[in-house]
Formats: sequence, structure tokens, C-alpha cells
Amino acid sequence: MGSRPGLSCSVTLNTSLTPEQRARFQDVDQINHLLDSAKTVAMVGLSSDRQKASFFVAGYLRDEGYRVVPVNPKADTILGEKAYPDVTSIPFPVDVVDIFRPPQDVDEIVNQVIARKEKGIDSPAIWMQLRIINLPAAERARAAGLTVIVDKCVKMEHGRYRGGLHFAGMNTEIISARKRKR
Repeated sequence: MGSRPGLSCSVTLNTSLTPEQRARFQDVDQINHLLDSAKTVAMVGLSSDRQKASFFVAGYLRDEGYRVVPVNPKADTILGEKAYPDVTSIPFPVDVVDIFRPPQDVDEIVNQVIARKEKGIDSPAIWMQLRIINLPAAERARAAGLTVIVDKCVKMEHGRYRGGLHFAGMNTEIISARKRKR
């Protein structure tokens, strides 16, 4: 797994991936490259419900300067952006397709992303959120030339490597009995 000197350690968060799979699908250098280079994130499964994790992650990414494109067939707009029923319907290039859908739905999403790449629309990365694991689909996407991240939260990774993890309400893996000064 790649590393960046001076930055936080690699956290596995009880992933079910083997060390070899983590090296393949959770590479720190690839994650940092995506966080640095991506401008537009299509979020498949973005909910309009403010209590859902996808809404929270989308709001965070938007606040950090990313354009978040909702992909939800049941919504017209989410967070002020037009929602699209599927990845195929997005009429402009995206940099990352972030998946907030069950693993059994990932195959079709990967097919849509590969089709977009083959048409020259874009060559995005696929990011399967925390606990979303579909390794056969991930392997197909990699074979098609896509960068693939599996079983990681883009918000948590952004916070970890951009210094805002503790402010974002996530575990920094620092244990202390001291009260934080305000």
C-alpha cells in the first residue's frame, strides 16, 4: 500500500478485505490522487433524506469544493443539483462515481461507468463506500482501466488526509480522557 510521509496511518476500520485486496483497492496514493484531482463526483444512491449518510457525505464534499451530482431515480434535485436516474443519463464528464448502493447493485453501475469510458465521455474512478464490497465488479472496472476504491468512505478519507477528520465528526483513532478545550 502506498504511503505519504507525515500523514496519518492507514486505518483498516475492520474491513473484510484481505491485505492483498486492501493493497489493490485501498491504495493511499490512489486515494490522495483522486482527492486532489477530482472536481465532480457523481453520487449514486444520494438520498434527499438529511439523516442518511449519503446526504451528509454529499454536503461535506460540496462544502469542500467538489461538485456533487445526485444519481437517484426518485428525486428531481438534491442539494440544489439536478438529480439523474442513472450514471448513463449524466450529460457531462464526471471524475468519480461514488456508490452508496448495496453490493448487488454495483454490477449495473460499473457497466454504466465502463460504457461511458468506452464512449469517451469520461474516464472516472469508481469509489464503493464503506461496507460496499463487490470484488468481481471492482476487478472488471480495473480491467477496463478505471481506478477503483472499495470499502472506504470518501468523506472520512478526505478528512483524514486533508486535516478535518475530527472536525467532521469521525473517529480519529486517538483515545484520550481529556476534555477538549473549546
